[in-house]
Amino acid sequence: MAELRKDYVLDRFVIVPKNIVEKDVSNGKCPYCPGNEVMTHPAVLALVQKDGMLQRLSDTEENYVNDWCVRVFPSKEPAVSTTSESTYTDKPLYSEPAYGFHYVVVAAPEHSQKLSNISVEQWANVLVVIQDRTRWLYTQKSVTYVSIYMNYGKNAGSALDHPHMNLVTFSAIPPMIELEAEASHRYINENGVCPMCSVINVESSGPRQVLATDSFLSFCPWAPTYPYEFWICPKRHITLFSKITQKEISDLALILRATLGGLSKALKDVSFNLVFHLSPEKKNSRQLHWHIEVYPQVSTWSGLERGFGVYLNNVSPEYSAEVLGSAARKELAGLVGIT
Repeated sequence: MAELRKDYVLDRFVIVPKNIVEKDVSNGKCPYCPGNEVMTHPAVLALVQKDGMLQRLSDTEENYVNDWCVRVFPSKEPAVSTTSESTYTDKPLYSEPAYGFHYVVVAAPEHSQKLSNISVEQWANVLVVIQDRTRWLYTQKSVTYVSIYMNYGKNAGSALDHPHMNLVTFSAIPPMIELEAEASHRYINENGVCPMCSVINVESSGPRQVLATDSFLSFCPWAPTYPYEFWICPKRHITLFSKITQKEISDLALILRATLGGLSKALKDVSFNLVFHLSPEKKNSRQLHWHIEVYPQVSTWSGLERGFGVYLNNVSPEYSAEVLGSAARKELAGLVGIT
């Protein structure tokens, strides 16, 4: 149970827990590994591959699904909760319930696997599950935005090594998405074209391109916040990840596997955050071209970044793209059987 506390002046919220964090009773066992399913909440979705087909199953209180390849369940340490107390406080100490859903998506059964080295087929399975859960979450009351993200490595905030992602919902649009959607809306009104579509035209085959497939482009942005930061964008104009086709899912799985594999090889298994930037799907006229952003954690912020929001980056995006592109192309060649 937690509350959303608002800054005195800024439209900035912080999730603050109201209870003491539970003691770790895992005894060194990974709760995300097969055989340890009882250590988590029952799975609302367990993907099982059988006889060449994918089955969508779920746990019961008596029985847990075995031989799963992807598993989804409510977090035991949720950032938000549907059981939050309906208590509010007034300004200047404003707070509201941190209401929402928080699901964990275990991306592979093997503990030693990483999202930088799982198969393309497994990546596609993960994306199908995330798409399924995203669609379902948007049917739920008080869900205005579904955030999809991954923390890999301790420097990126991950407490467990087992490959997993998070789905966290909010009853309001997150500030970063609100700013981006508003800026995109303003750009479209002024120029008559989507800003991300313009960016894709500029960055394709340019010095900041990392990798391109039939449906997606990966590139290091012109003004990156993080060294070696890169984005993955669909080439066609589309605002909702939940609407991409199965062919696009397969292509996205390929470019994710190749770029993350390249990142891991080039920067020696660096910690990173991966986030989906999606348009809100409910009653919102501010739309943005959906995409994925990856933030490698190779340095720490100084007072300039933390105190003023001005970012120093000691690695140019052109150099970053050269390093990551070379590694990602080698990964892609291996994945498609080119030697």
